[in-house]
Amino acid sequence: MHTSPAKLLILIALSLVILVEGRTVLAFFGIEIAPLETALIGVVIIATLVIWAVRPLRGSPSESE
Repeated sequence: MHTSPAKLLILIALSLVILVEGRTVLAFFGIEIAPLETALIGVVIIATLVIWAVRPLRGSPSESE
């Protein structure tokens, strides 16, 4: 595992805050993003973080060996 579960939770929470506030900043400049699009982007970001976190480190022995 690349990071601890606590750090992963913090990264997910931080990414959600950035998504919501980023949507607000873009709306300030006249760029509208639908809530569904924001949710889909959030799902992709969270899935990417989880996959990165649980993937085994390169060069380390696997759990089954």
